[in-house]
Amino acid sequence: MHLKSIKVFCDVVRHRSFSRAADDNGISQSGASQVVHHIEDELGVKLIDRSKRPFVLTPEGEAYFEGCRNMVERYQALEDQVRMLHYEVAGRVRVASIYSVGLHLMNGYMQRFMTDHPKANLRLEYLHPHRVYESIEDDHADIGLVSYPRPSRTIAAVDWREEPMVLACSPQHPLAQRQTVALEDLEGQDIVGFDSDLTIRREIDRALQASDVEAHVVMEFDNIETIKRAIEINAGVGLLPAPTVVAETESGSLCAIPLDHSELVRPLGIIYRRGRPLSATTKHFIDMLRDATCEVACVGDAKPREGRNGHVAVPPAPATNGQGGSSKPAKVAARVQ
Repeated sequence: MHLKSIKVFCDVVRHRSFSRAADDNGISQSGASQVVHHIEDELGVKLIDRSKRPFVLTPEGEAYFEGCRNMVERYQALEDQVRMLHYEVAGRVRVASIYSVGLHLMNGYMQRFMTDHPKANLRLEYLHPHRVYESIEDDHADIGLVSYPRPSRTIAAVDWREEPMVLACSPQHPLAQRQTVALEDLEGQDIVGFDSDLTIRREIDRALQASDVEAHVVMEFDNIETIKRAIEINAGVGLLPAPTVVAETESGSLCAIPLDHSELVRPLGIIYRRGRPLSATTKHFIDMLRDATCEVACVGDAKPREGRNGHVAVPPAPATNGQGGSSKPAKVAARVQ
């Protein structure tokens, strides 16, 4: 039995779709169906129960898929390893990212990687945090980029970077004239916050409680972009990761004020599925993410570049130097415990 046929079967199961598996392998939908039928005929068992919509695997199909998936993954890793003998990075990397990381960071990183490795194939998808984890577990993505990474029995996580939190407010807000603010200054202020079920909200609440500040949350949203729009119309102030307010600070629609004597940061991590070999190309991409210059302007670490309103404007992502060179990330504030 050809390995290509086994890969077609694995792709059918992974996508839960004959048409998508066919597209991945450059064949017709009927061709993908014939491949699966041929495998079933050779084994003498049914691997897929087609009477249900969507189809489900039979017990034999489950066992066959688990074994074949490992075989295909190891073969793809071997291919990448052989290519590396000729110093060629040419494999595929599927990246799932939460919106707030992807929107303000990933364009620069992806452009840099593709410039250094033009034969690599990068695919980036923006997802809600829980969907990033599901994509890794379901083999729809090779790595995930998340905040407050949570390792588990099936998910491994490595630290990536930490983003200092700043106070974001409208230029018309009284606090906009401050050079720094303390968490205690938020007592009595209207706050535009994250939804209460998000980890970042729980960390912010914990920091405010530790400073004896009673949060007066007037609006809650599940994404940073909507929070910024509410702050821009002066509906309240918000605590946001510094790199996510770069564009607004530079345009003058928001002020980003450093927090005084606060170690409140948002940790970012890279997650992947335990037990699945990472391809050489994926490893190169992870190394690039971890080694690239963060260029985050941190209080006490470097002099920040100022936006139109005179407050912090943080470069969102590194630019390639054309030679693949990079330096280690700048040290940022400690993670919230």
